[in-house]
Amino acid sequence: MSQSGDLFGVGVTEHHLDGRPSFLIGGGRAADTIERIDWAKTSLGPIGQWPQSLKTALSMMLLSSFPKAIIWGRELITLHNDAFEPILGDKPSAIGRPFSDVWAEVWSDIQPMIDKAFAGEATFIENFKLTIDRHGYPEDAYFTFCYSPIRVENGEVGGMMDTVVETTETVLAQRRLAMTNAELSHRMRNALAMIGAIATLSLRHARSLDEARQQLSQRLAALGRTQSFLLADAVGEAPISELIEAAFSAHPTLREQIEVNGADFCLGSSQALALSLALNELITNSIKYGALSRPEGRIDVRWDCAGFRFVWREAGVAGLEAPTREGFGSKVLMQFVPVSFSGRARMLYASEGLTYELEGPAAAINSQC
Repeated sequence: MSQSGDLFGVGVTEHHLDGRPSFLIGGGRAADTIERIDWAKTSLGPIGQWPQSLKTALSMMLLSSFPKAIIWGRELITLHNDAFEPILGDKPSAIGRPFSDVWAEVWSDIQPMIDKAFAGEATFIENFKLTIDRHGYPEDAYFTFCYSPIRVENGEVGGMMDTVVETTETVLAQRRLAMTNAELSHRMRNALAMIGAIATLSLRHARSLDEARQQLSQRLAALGRTQSFLLADAVGEAPISELIEAAFSAHPTLREQIEVNGADFCLGSSQALALSLALNELITNSIKYGALSRPEGRIDVRWDCAGFRFVWREAGVAGLEAPTREGFGSKVLMQFVPVSFSGRARMLYASEGLTYELEGPAAAINSQC
């Protein structure tokens, strides 16, 4: 970057208060650091001979609560205010050092914009990604900043002002929000498709309009409970143990008849919706005809994910017979749910009660055990 002319002027007279140059008054820790440096040994020369343009810009910068830095002269000497310190992190003190040394790890990214500023052209950029090293390790950070040229008394560009704010948290929050919105949209599409299927099959298999209305209302209520459970944790997964307890929560007086066993792991939203419908059908059927229809009935629910397996086993039911007609509940249990787990299901009707088994590959579930 080429510079010409006398950038610093000579013999500038200034007033001192308590021995401190007036343009440093009120400048905080940064002003203290600037005052301690022997600038006569640097390319900027004695502080008393700095050009008025630099002193004025420096005074305004030091008194600002907005993060700012001045980059001055051919050697790009750095001066900054207190608000700029958090951006530097654990880097060595930057005041008096070349900006190219301070930000050596991103110099190839920012040098073109600095060259433009010294050529008299400002740059404004938002949410600019830089991989910086300010805590002993590389990290991706985002900044919105403006590099503005500062002209000295003869009209030459003597340096530039870096006005900057870090936007890393804002950018990451926006990304998290976008991911959450995408997940919620996906869940809504799944739910609407499921509602359509539930309505169609409930009406098709019902013996009367009243029965269809009752069954449809019950199934949609179960689906609504699961949606509320999933929306309470918008990360897109649901612990299977909590999902099962949520299904039983609608029947608290029967909970003591049910034993639940299994190491916890997470289901994806589509799998959680499918399993919740299966649980609703199993619970409803058991209340009407199975173990939950009598006080001595018992249900054992267990699962594992070393190769996914879910088992619902009823006991204490005498003379249970397989239904003569395949209804919507059977289609849910034997067709819809297994597809969601890339697996298969089977239903066994024994004299002591019903057993429902769902199996699928471990790779079909989202989270590791």
